[in-house]
Amino acid sequence: MSLDPDRARQLRRRRMHERQAVVFGVLLAGLAVVGLGAAALYTDSVDLPFLDKQFAAEPTPTPTFGNFPCPPEGAKPVKYSKVKVNVYNGTSTAGLAGRTGDEVKDRGFKVLVVTNAPVQYQGVARINFGIKGVAAAYTLLAHIPGAELKQDARKDASVDLTLGSDFQDLQSLDEVALDPDKPLVAPADCKPLEEIAAQASAKATPKASAKATAKK
Repeated sequence: MSLDPDRARQLRRRRMHERQAVVFGVLLAGLAVVGLGAAALYTDSVDLPFLDKQFAAEPTPTPTFGNFPCPPEGAKPVKYSKVKVNVYNGTSTAGLAGRTGDEVKDRGFKVLVVTNAPVQYQGVARINFGIKGVAAAYTLLAHIPGAELKQDARKDASVDLTLGSDFQDLQSLDEVALDPDKPLVAPADCKPLEEIAAQASAKATPKASAKATAKK
C-alpha cells in the first residue's frame, strides 16, 4: 500500500528535520566542550605539559640582581589594592596559580596575570620586582614566608609571584606580620637600596662606554 504524495513529503521533511536537529545538537555540544576547555586552560584550572610552551606567559624578561635591597628607610606596607601582582605556576600541580591568585585577590591585592611559568621553580616561591616595587614586594612577602626576593630591571612597581614545588599555602591572615602604621622590617641579608643602585650603575657604565667607543 503506497502513501499519498502529501503524506510522503511530510514524512521526508520530518526525517530531515530530525537529522538536522541531531547534527546541530552534536555541533553545539562540541563547541561547548571546546569553550569549557579553553576557559580551563586560560584560568589555569588544568595543566597540559605539552602546551606549556605555547600558553605560558613569561614573567618580565629582565636581568635579575644577585642581591636584593632593603625596604626604603621608613617605608610602610603598601596598601594591598595598590600592589599589582602577576601569579605564575612554577610547579606541575594543575590549577595552583589559579587558586593562589584567587586567594591573593581575595586579600585585596590587584592580580593582573595568572598562568604557568616557562620553567619550574624549586623552593617555596620567588618574588621578582623592580626598584619601584621594593615596598610592594616586602608587603607581599609577609604573606608568603620563605619566598625568595629577586630584584630585576623593570621600570614599574609590579611584582611577579612564581610559586615553587615547596609552596603550600599563603600565611594565615592573623599571622601576617604587617602593621600599616609601622615601617617594614629589613631582613639581615638585604643590602641598602643606595648600595644596590650604585652596583647596577657601575655595571651599566662599562657597557655604555663600550657602545660609545664603537660608534666613533
